[in-house]
Amino acid sequence: MRLGPAAESAVRQGHPWVYTDRIKEQNRAGNAGELAVIYDRQDRFLALGLYDPDSAIGLRILHVGKPVTVTPDWWRERLRASRERRRGLFDDQTTGYRWIHGENDGWPGLVLDRYEQTVVLKLYSTVWLSRLTELVPMLFAEFHPDRLILRLSRNIQEAAAKAGLGDGFEAVAPGPEAGDVRFVTATADPVIVFQESGLRFEAEVVRGQKTGFYLDQRENRRRVETYAAGRDVLNAFSFSGGFSLYAARGGARSLTDLDISAHALASAKRNVALNLDQARITGCRHESVQADCFDWLATGPRREFDLIILDPPSLARREHERAGAIQAYGKLAASGIGRLRPGGILLSASCSAHVTEGEFFGVVRDTARRSGRHHSELCTTRHAPDHPATFPEAWYLKAIYLQF
Repeated sequence: MRLGPAAESAVRQGHPWVYTDRIKEQNRAGNAGELAVIYDRQDRFLALGLYDPDSAIGLRILHVGKPVTVTPDWWRERLRASRERRRGLFDDQTTGYRWIHGENDGWPGLVLDRYEQTVVLKLYSTVWLSRLTELVPMLFAEFHPDRLILRLSRNIQEAAAKAGLGDGFEAVAPGPEAGDVRFVTATADPVIVFQESGLRFEAEVVRGQKTGFYLDQRENRRRVETYAAGRDVLNAFSFSGGFSLYAARGGARSLTDLDISAHALASAKRNVALNLDQARITGCRHESVQADCFDWLATGPRREFDLIILDPPSLARREHERAGAIQAYGKLAASGIGRLRPGGILLSASCSAHVTEGEFFGVVRDTARRSGRHHSELCTTRHAPDHPATFPEAWYLKAIYLQF
């Protein structure tokens, strides 16, 4: 392949995507997952990637620089490198975290999460479907799980079904060699109990959100614990109650989980039950409210809190939704500030990649100023260390803490 000048420059600087309309020349048509070699304008080797003819991202870069020979050992070394980057991050009190974070670890369109002795392999591109029989035995050999669950993003489920694969399939009896792997529908719907910072949580690894749990907010949950003592806490968009359990262990006086999903609130209650051996969690008053968070915050019962957590799902999944999302983040912040007691803390988070860090922090800060209330900015946070972000499109997670 050869690229246009701008795309060639971006690849040389380390960007992991080449959009289809930036591919200027290729010697033949290709199939999803084939290795594609990019040559520069001087006919020198530039990069190696996985070809994706069915996506707007036509090539997902694996390697830039000098030519390499792609062998099973080359792939295995990349797995070891991903694992080595996590060395020392977690002790035996945390048994749920990310082993591979897609492009940021050199595995474009692929993530691997650990929950105790179960790993969940999630694919976001068809480029990996033809490589599973080679890849899965390597994953078992490197990470030694008891079981491996396959998850597929919606955009590739149709292609996967044609290949005889499905979301929630489980690898069966993989041998040490490529070709030994087969996938079947996972037996039942396994719910894995894992630990995070000594707290126990459920992960719904077959049908749950993402790979079963929001592992990327771990560092913010830990920070909330340090702010929670003696406070009445509102966890809006509470999902399975992760922030709430940390707040309870941190000494919160009361907890209110607010979510529109009855399933999510039930999951939060089960997570509380898993941790009733901890005195502070047992002693914290806990209630659940099923309601639309935007409506409840704006017009619901007049209640005030000392710590409010606003962690909505992505409000801008596409670029054209960006302006509306920024406005929504401002509306949420205004509603949250209006329910804070003096001395209260607001945590406002965004997982929308299409809303930049500057735009998100800017609208929350501007909303705080326009509230007319005296406040101070405690801190801002970004990606957890097992979710590194190495290129602009990967910078999705950001949070800001304000005290009023």
